[in-house]
Amino acid sequence: MSKKILVVEDDPVQQQHICNVLSSVDAEIILAANGQQGVALALTEKPDLILMDVVMPEVDGFSACRQITTGEETREIPVVIVSSKNQEADKVWAQLQGAKAMLAKPFSDQELLDQVKAFV
Repeated sequence: MSKKILVVEDDPVQQQHICNVLSSVDAEIILAANGQQGVALALTEKPDLILMDVVMPEVDGFSACRQITTGEETREIPVVIVSSKNQEADKVWAQLQGAKAMLAKPFSDQELLDQVKAFV
């Protein structure tokens, strides 16, 4: 059975880049353009991994991550925060929201693939 990866990213350029990198992974890629969509798709699609941007309109990535990692049906799904915020405080905050890891932007293709391999 093919794995599912949910990419929550509001920037079309970043979204496309992540999809290009993930094309080498045997997984179905699902896209969400904001945190709200991300939470909704996490519930309906039950992905094997979620790559979550932080700075997004309406519901930010930390908030969406918290909703997913505390949700009855979604809490087992690993969330990797993908963010340009890369201070130690941001990493700690990401962990407090339930994120399994944090990937700093800009990231290399290999760094992204390493994170995916760690969880999928």
